[in-house]
Amino acid sequence: MSLGDEHEASGGYGGTGQTRTRLPDTGADPYGTPRRPRSSSRSLVTVVGVVVLLIAAIAFANRGGGEPSSAGSADKPEAAATAPSGKRPVQSKTGGTPSGFAQDQQGVESAAANYAVALGSADMFDKARRDAVLRAIIAPSRVADFEARLDKAYTPEFNKNIGLNEDGSAPAGFTFVSRTSPIGTKVTEYSASSATVEVWCSGLLGLAGENSTTPVTSSWFTITMQLEWANGDWKIVTHSQKDGPTPVPGDDRASSAEEMAKAVEEYGGFTYAR
Repeated sequence: MSLGDEHEASGGYGGTGQTRTRLPDTGADPYGTPRRPRSSSRSLVTVVGVVVLLIAAIAFANRGGGEPSSAGSADKPEAAATAPSGKRPVQSKTGGTPSGFAQDQQGVESAAANYAVALGSADMFDKARRDAVLRAIIAPSRVADFEARLDKAYTPEFNKNIGLNEDGSAPAGFTFVSRTSPIGTKVTEYSASSATVEVWCSGLLGLAGENSTTPVTSSWFTITMQLEWANGDWKIVTHSQKDGPTPVPGDDRASSAEEMAKAVEEYGGFTYAR
């Protein structure tokens, strides 16, 4: 996108009637430093150097395990809002959802991000799979309450309104899309036994297919979770959601139904960790 139109040297500038005079180039700088011609090869070397440094920085940021650095703790990335900590993601899953998070602030942020993904997945539209998700991420004392409330929300009528069959399955010839992607996390309260975490997310929802009356659309929202440390892991006690923050839509061309369905089938999700 152009930042502005260029003015011709002989035209007006800023509508003031003034003109700009282009001074002739001289062979030497008036301060005594010779002016050197630009070199495309030097520019290429500079760009390559920056790319190499960037690749090295990314590799270092994603490095996990191995021997500790000889430079000591000064080389470890500093913890900051949603900044990578350098720790490995969790390796275990419960009911298909990542589990076994550390009992610290980074661990609760990772748990909240992964639980946001689970709560926004297509599994929530199927009763059996939804209950499995809830048992994996909700505090044991709150599971029954969550199941009852969500059973009232995910009704056959609701499924029909978004284009699904009454049982939550996609009609023949269509691909159902329901995904949540965390953009960032923020801890507003924390102790070793409980925490409140906000997760800023983008989401996709709809049916991909020719002549779909509910095409896949995007949304932006923030989920607030209260979590407690129970049975060796972080579990959700309460959950709420509000719209935004929402960026200005770009000028990207909307993909075809075939492209969207193919992307959902070919691209898997992530395990989110600090």
